[in-house]
Amino acid sequence: MKILTAEQIRAADSYTITHEPIVSIDLMERAAEACTNWITDFFPTETAFVIVCGMGNNGGDGLAIARQLITMGYTVETHIIPFFSKASEDFSVNKRRLEETPKAVIKEIKEADDIAIDIRDENIVIIDAILGSGLSKPVEGKLAEVIQKVNSLNLPAIAIDIPSGLAMDDNTSFDKKNIIRASFTLTFETPKLSFLFADNAEFVGEFSILDIGIDKQLLAEQPSSNNWVTEDMVAHMLKHRARFSHKGTFGHALLIAGGYGKIGAAVLCAKACLRTGTGLLTTHIPKCGYEIMQTSVPEAMVMVDDDEKEFSGIKDISNYNAIGIGPGIGTAEQTAKGLKILIQQASVNMVLDADALNILSENKTWLPFLKPGTIITPHPGEFARLVGKSDSAFEAYTKQREFAIKYRIYVILKGAFTAIATPQGEVYFNSTGNPGMATGGSGDTLTGIILGLLAQGYSPKEASIFGVYLHGLAGDIAAEEWGENALIAEDITNNLGKAFQYLGE
Repeated sequence: MKILTAEQIRAADSYTITHEPIVSIDLMERAAEACTNWITDFFPTETAFVIVCGMGNNGGDGLAIARQLITMGYTVETHIIPFFSKASEDFSVNKRRLEETPKAVIKEIKEADDIAIDIRDENIVIIDAILGSGLSKPVEGKLAEVIQKVNSLNLPAIAIDIPSGLAMDDNTSFDKKNIIRASFTLTFETPKLSFLFADNAEFVGEFSILDIGIDKQLLAEQPSSNNWVTEDMVAHMLKHRARFSHKGTFGHALLIAGGYGKIGAAVLCAKACLRTGTGLLTTHIPKCGYEIMQTSVPEAMVMVDDDEKEFSGIKDISNYNAIGIGPGIGTAEQTAKGLKILIQQASVNMVLDADALNILSENKTWLPFLKPGTIITPHPGEFARLVGKSDSAFEAYTKQREFAIKYRIYVILKGAFTAIATPQGEVYFNSTGNPGMATGGSGDTLTGIILGLLAQGYSPKEASIFGVYLHGLAGDIAAEEWGENALIAEDITNNLGKAFQYLGE
């Protein structure tokens, strides 16, 4: 699913109006109905709503939602903010319709303090329909005062399409106190880029993407480097096994992982790699981990390093279809030398994680020697060590794209909506996963999954997008059983089979 600009969304609306055909006021009604259906599914009729509307089309959405909720038996009070030069045509139509609706309560807000709500009533919910997605500059003046007043009420808030005051992409220069803090955001057809950045979470809350019937072919054809990874996208990547396949069909993976006190990282990574379907797996670990690996993962072959406690190098890498390195290996001088030689000699696809990235951050001159298509999987701290600190999530996103393009690699920046940047400058934001996956070893399982996919012949792009989605999906399935607080990394691996089945294996 493409993540679009405000201009592209307006163009898609216009195209749908012309070619469906449907008049704009009816398309607005359809969008309002989608919001109303979500709201009525979530909130009982005892809930009272205060809808705060601007005078553009976002305000028109709010007026239509108000009318629909009233006809369904909800108590609704509508506040209109007249701080605009003129009202949109569809706003004016919906205002007349609301005025004709029995039990409608409409107030005009001349000052922020005119928003007077008895907050002792715990069943009140604010609906924000002040500003839409076309915002191009920070909110100031009386509109800012209204937003601050709404936020000061500390009531649950539902933003329609986008929280008022929030830009669709870069909010670095915006004053945070002038942005609605929503508990939920109901957006149309595609998420906004700004929803996917950690520093905007306090404004967006939980967002839902509502289908309002915009032409899907047109949306898919829009040029955009930003994408939202969907189940349908990933299901089409899944390779199905032929009846006469054998273990050699699905590749031989080499995993270099583990160190003294961190053999568990190698075990977690190896198990995930095997559960993802690689035909053969060889693990290269320090001598101290031999018995642990043989006992914990009997399906894996074990090659021991010359060193007792850490990785020092590997002599022959000619028999492998993909290589993964990093979890638990440490950053000792001989380990760094071993990594450097591996990077120089490897001709197959690689995934680098954890300590491999920490070593690279101390030896940035090695980066140009990475094989094009190499995958790296940093968390925000590791990424900052590679590229420098960022003042905002948008800046980190920009650096991620530039880094992937510069070194012709895939950069998987882990987080709530893990972002995959490609050498072509595309970014894919993942839609699966949950906070329970913020646990030690979760990143090791992701490395194993991606390694297993690479060994089977998935391209680096496919392995990155599919691997991240599969990892998150298995985590979501695990959370349903264990809850987020109790979830551990091994639960993710143990649910990979169910995740494959869910995708149509």
